[in-house]
Amino acid sequence: GVVFGGGWAYFTWMHRPKLSASAANNATTIGSILPKNITSAIPPGYQPRLALLFAMGGTQGLVGWWMVQSGLGDDRRDDRNEIRVSPYRLAAHLGMAVGTYSVLLWTGLGALSYPADGYAAANTSAASKASAAAAETSVLSLLQQYTKNLTPSALQHAQRTRVGVLSTIGLTGLTILSGAFVAGNDAGNAYNTYPLMDGRLVPWDDMVDPEKVPKWRNMFETTATVQFNHRMLGTCTALSAVGVAGYGLLKHPSSATAANRSLPSITPQVRRGLTALGGAAAAQMSLGVATLLNYVPIQLAACHQLGSLVVLTCGVYTAHSLRYAGKSAISKVGSGGGAAMAMRGLGSGGGGGGGMIEKGGAAVMSKVPRVKL
Repeated sequence: GVVFGGGWAYFTWMHRPKLSASAANNATTIGSILPKNITSAIPPGYQPRLALLFAMGGTQGLVGWWMVQSGLGDDRRDDRNEIRVSPYRLAAHLGMAVGTYSVLLWTGLGALSYPADGYAAANTSAASKASAAAAETSVLSLLQQYTKNLTPSALQHAQRTRVGVLSTIGLTGLTILSGAFVAGNDAGNAYNTYPLMDGRLVPWDDMVDPEKVPKWRNMFETTATVQFNHRMLGTCTALSAVGVAGYGLLKHPSSATAANRSLPSITPQVRRGLTALGGAAAAQMSLGVATLLNYVPIQLAACHQLGSLVVLTCGVYTAHSLRYAGKSAISKVGSGGGAAMAMRGLGSGGGGGGGMIEKGGAAVMSKVPRVKL
């Protein structure tokens, strides 16, 4: 947190607005030289998020000490004379780290794509220049123009794909947290077979310890229950990732004309993200099974933990690439194009493949190869 905050302050100071000598001597001209909301090179709207990241970085250190404190003292040693920290505090520490990483990644991707999100496509025609001042407040960014010119069926396909990707991200986060309880309870050194656990798909007799009170503690402290939860969550995450990748890459809305195909529902960035997400999730599940069957060697365990971040990274990248199908972009577009029709159709399950892309669609598509959406 301190390193990030220091870098933020240095970056802001190095990119502070520079005034000429005459302007510096005349305070009344500052307002005409700089917009009111521009005080540094940080894009507008990013200051609160950077402040949140600074707080999360500092809090992570406190949570880390809180976790380590639970392992101090000889009473915290297990049968193998190893210091064990509290599984709950371990999960909190890991969850805080993963949350900070996710916000950092989303913020970095947003900063890289800020030109496409914040600015409209440049148009050098004389007519456009003449009407630019009058239409300044209604100009849509490249991202919003892309949303506006999608057909209803294409936008619905992108929206559903985005919902699937966000669901996969949520499952990935839950699986990572359940992995912390597996590590905290040393549950990986039991039931080292797959897919059965001690010859049974669900070891009911071992999942509830009558001595644990209250009963909900079995979800987080009983070896059989903790490992079963991780297995199920990992399997659901892999199936969700492969399923959404297949839906996004293989299922395309019908396009009757060549013009409709000029603006696909899935951009090249989304296509790469879905491919990576499906492949990474399948590899991560295979690596998890291999780690379990080999009684959790430290090398495979470390690779398995790193693999979870790879899956999370692919999911966040894909979700960010699909932001043109989010509610924020659609609400700014308004009722024009296929956006409003797609929103109505999504709620009723309809939408179809009707609608024609507006003439501006070709102009928007011509900018896509040069600006990553």
